[in-house]
Amino acid sequence: MGSLLPSDEDNSLVVCSSSKSLLDPEEFRRQGHMIVDFLADYYRDIEKYPVQSQVKPGYLSKRIPKSAPYKPEPIETILQDVQNDIIPGLSHWQSPNHFAYFPCTVSVAGFLGEMLTTGFNVVGFSWVSSPAATELEIIVMNWLGQMLKLPKSFLFSSDSNYRGSSGGGVLLGTTCEAILCTLTAARDQMLNKIGRGNIGKLVVYGSDQTHCGFQKASRIAGIHPKNFRCISTSKATNFELSPHSLQSAILTDIESGLTPLYLCATVGTTSSTAVDPLRPLCKVTKKYGIWIHVDAAYAGSACICPEFRHFIDGVENTDSFSLNAHKWLFTNLDCCCLWVKNSGALVTALSTNPEYLKNKATESEKVIDYKDWQIALSRRFRSLKLWLVIRSYGVANLRNCIRSHVKMAKQFEELISTDERFEIVVSRTFSMVCFRLKLAIAFGRESFENSTVRQNHIADPILNELNRRLLESINASCQVHMTHGMIGGIYIIRFAVGATLTEERHVNLAWKVVQERTDILVGSLDNGNSRSLEASYE
Repeated sequence: MGSLLPSDEDNSLVVCSSSKSLLDPEEFRRQGHMIVDFLADYYRDIEKYPVQSQVKPGYLSKRIPKSAPYKPEPIETILQDVQNDIIPGLSHWQSPNHFAYFPCTVSVAGFLGEMLTTGFNVVGFSWVSSPAATELEIIVMNWLGQMLKLPKSFLFSSDSNYRGSSGGGVLLGTTCEAILCTLTAARDQMLNKIGRGNIGKLVVYGSDQTHCGFQKASRIAGIHPKNFRCISTSKATNFELSPHSLQSAILTDIESGLTPLYLCATVGTTSSTAVDPLRPLCKVTKKYGIWIHVDAAYAGSACICPEFRHFIDGVENTDSFSLNAHKWLFTNLDCCCLWVKNSGALVTALSTNPEYLKNKATESEKVIDYKDWQIALSRRFRSLKLWLVIRSYGVANLRNCIRSHVKMAKQFEELISTDERFEIVVSRTFSMVCFRLKLAIAFGRESFENSTVRQNHIADPILNELNRRLLESINASCQVHMTHGMIGGIYIIRFAVGATLTEERHVNLAWKVVQERTDILVGSLDNGNSRSLEASYE
């Protein structure tokens, strides 16, 4: 990087003689082309990089100067540093060999929409601040709601009273924001009935598979930690939330003088993509006036396909529904879609009306001010990129892309079934496969039946450790990246298909790596390490 200077005493070094130098159209064009070319080359070569970053903590501080440069540096130098210093510290989420976490999809249309959003750089907190930003969001949220066949009560109607209790949608950053906003709305609605001083009586419900963002949102919303209910699930029911268990928890709380407030149901849980049964759960919550939010962050996008739509049957009886278009709908991060039946509850809980933001359009109550539907005041023009994605590919192509990912996950599932050393831990629902290595391979079938491992009931921790070692070895190959989950005390390896560039050959490569690393692990156990592994748990 360029030289550093200790002071600004030399006025001859001042670069910005006019504001134009900060945003010169021709220089923007030149550098913009360079950035696009750089990214195009990155995607062309992305398979050459280790999928998971191999750097050690603190690596970057050894490569970048301790102080900012005093004199300007050319974009050519900066991009070279990106190549040399930044890219080695990236885990390449867009690699076709990235099967970790959940997908974070991108597309050409998503990129271009993001470029337009960034280029315009409008702050759409109210209608008057940029009418197109608000009105396009209304249109796009209705488009996507119709693609999902959401009930009309979740959509904007032509005669919506934007200060009333009509439904509608909003684009937020993440699901955590969607949960916090709806939880805050539910909280204030209830406290208006029972008194603000009774916040300590409010109880919220989820399962032990519900995303951790729910617990964080509860703390932020002022729900007492003792009133956060994490209801157990089991493998017998595919880790779905049981309506019977929910009702039992609710009745216990009511008997204790507490007030049930909010249920977060999940369609596509993080650990195993379990689907909570919406209709039976709604029958329970309806009895007690509980707000039910549906977190479909990952799997909701699949429900634009008719064959997956049944997973959200019963959504008409819920109060709010959200999905992340940046996960599986090819719209760059961040883009969380939230629909509510009663937008007035959001506005009442989240609105502010300072003098400096007052205007005739807002006072007419004929427009939406999206600042009142979210946590922050400022907001990006997110609808532009979602609009480009839907228009550029169409519903048919978006469905087919999702179907192709599901097909590849099924392909991987079938490959696993051909190797008796592995088992599928939970049934595949969407495009993620949960599998693990069987314990008997560590000891041989006959010796396992007679081993102290089986006799002392310590098989589960040993099996978990074996699979942990296997996953660590798989990721150490640098060829693929997967992550794990724990469900019912079982350590599972998660194989999530969804990167935009993934093809069948990448799935086959992943399976080859799994087999090769398993062979190495089993070989080490055959050489006597199984006894030491067993002894560590005796």
